[in-house]
Amino acid sequence: MNEGRSANVALLRRLSPLDGMKNDNLAALARKVTVNELAANRNLFKEGDTERKSFWLVAGMVELREGERTVAMIRAGTPEAKNPLSPKLPRRLTARAVDAIEYIAVDSDLLDMMITWDQTGTYEVGELQAHFGGGGGDDWMTTLLQTKAFHRIPPANIQAIFMRMQRTACRTGEVIIQQGTEGDFFYAIVSGKCVVTRETPLNREGIRLAELSVGDTFGEEALISEAKRNATITMLTDGVLMRLSKQDFRELMNEPLQQWVSYEEARDVIKRGGKWLDVRLPSEYQNLAVEGALNIPLYFIRLKLATLDRATPYVVYCDTGRRSAAGAFILLERGFDAYVLRGGLSSAEPELRRPG
Repeated sequence: MNEGRSANVALLRRLSPLDGMKNDNLAALARKVTVNELAANRNLFKEGDTERKSFWLVAGMVELREGERTVAMIRAGTPEAKNPLSPKLPRRLTARAVDAIEYIAVDSDLLDMMITWDQTGTYEVGELQAHFGGGGGDDWMTTLLQTKAFHRIPPANIQAIFMRMQRTACRTGEVIIQQGTEGDFFYAIVSGKCVVTRETPLNREGIRLAELSVGDTFGEEALISEAKRNATITMLTDGVLMRLSKQDFRELMNEPLQQWVSYEEARDVIKRGGKWLDVRLPSEYQNLAVEGALNIPLYFIRLKLATLDRATPYVVYCDTGRRSAAGAFILLERGFDAYVLRGGLSSAEPELRRPG
C-alpha cells in the first residue's frame, strides 16, 4: 500500500456519510486524509479483520468475497462505491483489488466523533478559528479531535472547550509554566515548540524531559491533582498557545474522561489482563505497594509512554487518588485504556506487600 495525494473536499463530498458534513468541517477532515494506492490482486482488508477504519474506493474495482464465494464487484464512481466497504466489525468480507485501485481510509472513531460534533454543534471549524483570531491554522484543532481522549468527550463539551479557550502569543524563551507554582491553565500548542524541564536537588538548571509541538497539550497534572507544577515549560520558538481555565478544564474535559473504579472493579480489570500502575515516587513504592504493580512516577509518565502496552488496560493508583487521576488522564488522552482506583492505596489492602 502506498500513500498518494492529499484528499480534497470535492472528493469527500461524493462519499456517504461525509456528504452531509458542513463545508469547513469537511475541509478540516480532508487535510488529515490521503488517497492511497493498492496494486492489483492485493487485499485491502480480510474477513475477520477488526481494525477500526472506514474504507472508500475512489478509483478502480474491488472484489468482495465471503470465504471462496464472490459476493460483489464494486467499481469506483458507482452508487455502491459511495458507501464504505464492508463497514461492520469484525469484517464479514475480504476486499481484493481487481486492478490497481485508489482508496481512502479514515479512523472510524474519529469519523463518528466528527460527524456527531458536526451535526450537534453550532460552530464550524472555520467559525471557531475566526473566533480565535487566526494563528496557526486549524491543524491543532483537528489533531486534538483525532486523539482518543476527545472521542470520549460529549460533542457539546468539545464545542464549549474550543469556545472557552483563550489565544495567547508567546516569544522564544518565555516561561509558560514554572515548576513549583500553582496550576491555573491547561494548554494546547497551536504553533511553535516548547521544552519541558524539571529541576532536581542535583540539577538546578533542570533536566530536559521532552519537547512539545503543534497539537500537544500540557498542564493537566496540577489541575487534576491540586498539586504544584512539577516541571517548567518554556517556549523553544515563537508560537501561539490556546489555554483553558482550571474550572473549565475540570468540568468539560477531566470529569467526562475519568473512569473511577472500586477495588473490586479494579480486580476484575486485572483479571481481564489489566495491570496495576503505581504513579507514586520510587521511595513510596518501595515502602508499600500492590503486588505486581508497575511503578512510573507521575512526573516521568510522559517519558515512559513507549514502555506501556496500548492493548493493556491499566488501573492507576497512588495514596489518595489525586496523582493517579492525573496519570490516568494523560494515558486516556493518548489512547490508553486507564482506570483510577477510588480511595487510593488503602482500598487495595488485601494485595499490599512490604519489601523484605
